[in-house]
Amino acid sequence: MKYMLIWRATDEGNAAMAGADFDKVLETVGRYNDELIRAGVLVAAEGLAGPDEGVVVDYSSEPPVVTDGPYGETKELFGGFYILNVASKEEAIEWARRAPSFGTGFKTEIRRVTSIDEFPQDNEWIRKERAWREATGQL
Repeated sequence: MKYMLIWRATDEGNAAMAGADFDKVLETVGRYNDELIRAGVLVAAEGLAGPDEGVVVDYSSEPPVVTDGPYGETKELFGGFYILNVASKEEAIEWARRAPSFGTGFKTEIRRVTSIDEFPQDNEWIRKERAWREATGQL
């Protein structure tokens, strides 16, 4: 099963990281990434650019409204993610517990990634997606 570990930080956590030794952060995260790779569970991992580079597309009106970041009332922002292929939610939780901790103001949200097999296989769009995944080596 695949699980997404989503790193979230509060304003305080982001402020604390602004003064961190970047080389030390890279080493700490790199060691964790190496553990995931050696265990054979890492599928993907990416950091995200800051909210000042992002936008929100709000579909509550027509046409949708696009707003530049940073975002108004958001208390926690996603800073990056991992996708792990593990046997259970409990294993995903254990990997999240082992993730580098940079102090207060940080959390990791864990969400199961649904599989294409969970959708109706007789649906035309699911068949097309399955064919695309097979053709690109993603299935």
